[in-house]
Amino acid sequence: VQLQASGGGLVQAGGSLRLSCAASGGTFSSYGMGWFRQAPEKEREFVAIISWGGGSTNYADSVKGRFTISRDNAKNTLYLQMNKMKPEDTAVYYCAASRLYTSATAKRYDYWGQGTQVTVSS
Repeated sequence: VQLQASGGGLVQAGGSLRLSCAASGGTFSSYGMGWFRQAPEKEREFVAIISWGGGSTNYADSVKGRFTISRDNAKNTLYLQMNKMKPEDTAVYYCAASRLYTSATAKRYDYWGQGTQVTVSS
């Protein structure tokens, strides 16, 4: 499956962005999906995950209550709604698909998008 992330940009602290991840070439509805991010000179970290049917989600503590992950299997698209953004949310955001898992562990994901830059100014 190919993943194409979009929607990143520059936003002021307290603002909102919505990321999208369009999937093609596979059965999107059968994959566990996740969002991860990587800030400069830091390791890639888990942000949010969602099960294949959308019934189960999980979030990193740092984004809980501010970010919402969702998916539209009819449109083969994954979303991340980011509200009340903080400068520490600045990173490249990646979407990922797993054939077997809905997991916060990056190595369990089989396919990755190219990343979209999110910058939050203070």
